[in-house]
Order: sequence, then C-alpha cells, then structure tokens
Amino acid sequence: MGQGQRGERGGTATAWPDAGPWHEIANVDEVASPALAFYPDRIEENIRRMIRIAGRAERLRPHVKTHKCAEIVRLQLAQGIRAFKCSTIAEAEMAAAAGAPDVLLAMQPVGPAIGRFLALQREYPATAFGAIADAERVIAEIGRAASEAGTVARLWLDVNSGMNRTGIAPGAEAARLYGLIHAAPGLRAGGLHVYDGHIHEPDPAARAARCDAEFAPVARLIDALAADGLPVPAVVAGGSPTFPIHAKRAGVELSPGTPLLWDAGYGRAYPDLDFLVSAVLVSRVVSKPAGRLVCLDLGTKAVASEMPQPRAVLLGIGEHRVAAHNEEHLVIEVPDPDRYQPGGVVYAVPIHICPTVARYETAHVVRNGRRAGEWTIAARNRRITI
Repeated sequence: MGQGQRGERGGTATAWPDAGPWHEIANVDEVASPALAFYPDRIEENIRRMIRIAGRAERLRPHVKTHKCAEIVRLQLAQGIRAFKCSTIAEAEMAAAAGAPDVLLAMQPVGPAIGRFLALQREYPATAFGAIADAERVIAEIGRAASEAGTVARLWLDVNSGMNRTGIAPGAEAARLYGLIHAAPGLRAGGLHVYDGHIHEPDPAARAARCDAEFAPVARLIDALAADGLPVPAVVAGGSPTFPIHAKRAGVELSPGTPLLWDAGYGRAYPDLDFLVSAVLVSRVVSKPAGRLVCLDLGTKAVASEMPQPRAVLLGIGEHRVAAHNEEHLVIEVPDPDRYQPGGVVYAVPIHICPTVARYETAHVVRNGRRAGEWTIAARNRRITI
C-alpha cells in the first residue's frame, strides 16, 4: 500500500453491455499502461447525436471539462458548434486557442482569477469570453477591473435552481443583481446561467418533471426581468442528464459535457441517453499475489477515485470483487484467476470520465483499431500561459 494511501475495498462488478471488440487496440504493445485512449470516430458520432437532440448546432454550448482537449473542440467546430463552456481559466484558454468563437467561464472569478479572465480577452481578441457571477461584491470588482483595463466584460448571473452549490435563488434579489450587471460600467449582461447537475432521476419522466418544476421559478425571473426592461440575451441551462429536457424550451442554450466521451456511470444511470463510450483506459496485469487475487496497474492515480467501488468497468472480465485500490494498484478477486497472467491487457470504462481524463497528460488516439497518435490534455493544468 502506497505511503499515505488508504486501501479501499468495494462491491462486486459485472460486465459492461457495450464491450464488443471496438475498444481493442491491435498495436497495444505501443501503449504503456496505465493509459487513456480516445476513439475519434465515436466522439464525432456523439457530437452528431448531441446536435440531433438540440435541433441545431447553434443551440449547444458543450462543457469542455470532460475532455480538456483542443482536438475535441475542433471536432465540434467542424460540425457547426460555436459556443463552449468551461470551469477554469486554462480550459477557457485551451478552447480559445483551438478556435472557439465564444467561451463562457462557468466559475465565478475571484481573486487573481479576475485579472486572468480579463487577460484572456486581451490575448484572444477573436474569442468572445464571458463569466458567471452571483455576488454583488464580485460583480463590482469585475466591473471596476474591466473599466480600469479599458474593456467590457460579459457576465451571466449564476442562478441556483436547486443544486445549492453556486448561484443565487431566482427571485427579487437575483433580479436586483442582474440589474447591477446591466447598469455597471465595464460590464455587459450576457444572460442567466442555470446548472441543475443535482437532477439524477433515472426515469426520464421523473427527471423531466423535476427539471420543469425547478426551472419554473427561473422562467418567472426571466419574465420579471423583461417587464423591467432588462434584456436576457441568453439562458445557458442544464447539464448532461437534463439537456434533452431543456432542448424543448425556446431560447435556451444547452451545455452537456459527458456525452462527448460518455462513461459507465451515466450509461447505466440514463439508458434513455443514447451515446457511445469513446474513451477507455488501458491497463495490464502486474501481479497475481495470492489465491484468486489479480493486481492491475489501475490505481487511484489512473482512475477517478471519488466514486464508490467499483470505479471502472473492466471490459472482458466478468463478475469480480475489488479487494483493494491504492495509488498504483487495483487488486481484484476473480473466480477464474488462471485466465490472467502478468502482462495481460485489460481495458476499462471509468464510472466518471471527467476527473479521470484530468489524470493524464495525453490520450492515445485510436483509429480503425490501431493507435494512431496522441492528443494533449492541455487543460488538465491550472495554467497554460495566462
């Protein structure tokens, strides 16, 4: 067990229904494990499916936090998507450098992030940047900094529709803050940002009912702002589970992220969302320490560890139990240990792809069943140049 790393045991895992042979890499000997692999043909198909749900590409503002990769931004640009959402300054810079015309920072900039946000506008003038805010003090600070810099910053009011992570509840105070954004020198009101990532109902009807109920106060806020003569140029709403529901609302931009790569967690939770897993992990057996135990090099440094066990679906491996999960090692107990020998390749689909991608500097690109190069996960870092 690695120093400072607590061993973790977990539940029993079963096979993933989307296994098939699509993920296998003929020249896998060129891939040092653990590794992340992207499948561009499947990513492009997921983009097409997102557009079909949205109705047209212009309604989409996909989140880049899932992939953090310029090449995937360019795949979306090629299909007509022009607006993107991000969580960090580095993600915003990556998207702009890839040619994104419109980037929204969905994290209220505070402290040094305010200066970095304005620096993005100076360094990438071809990109229209925006940010979210939910506090009067921050709104004033951004407005003052933008005026001093001789520029104008676009701000969306971040609305809390029930997730209780960021934002302000729709109502009179939200309307007042939006009015401050609209009137402040150095600021331009971009609209409302409404993220409902807390809506997890597996049943589509129940999910839609809850989404509609929690959006109703937001709709009333929009009407109140209009009555006060305050324009709301855009409403950015929803996450991956709810964007098909918000797609039915006129004038709403949609911001899914996970559907670009998909994962086992969403695939099992939302079978109504028809997307393809297009990223897998490449692992190898490194030891068979005792009895029915098999050790893989798929430790917590290789797969997101915030989820309960199992944290990845091991393709081609049937029922098994996670015996331990440490920094470099994943130990599983299997009924048929003779099937596995040191050096054997095991592919895995993460339960949560977004933080898993952030563990890798590059992803191997697989085309026609062969490794064909690498893409840099440029925005995994907190800073690129700004």
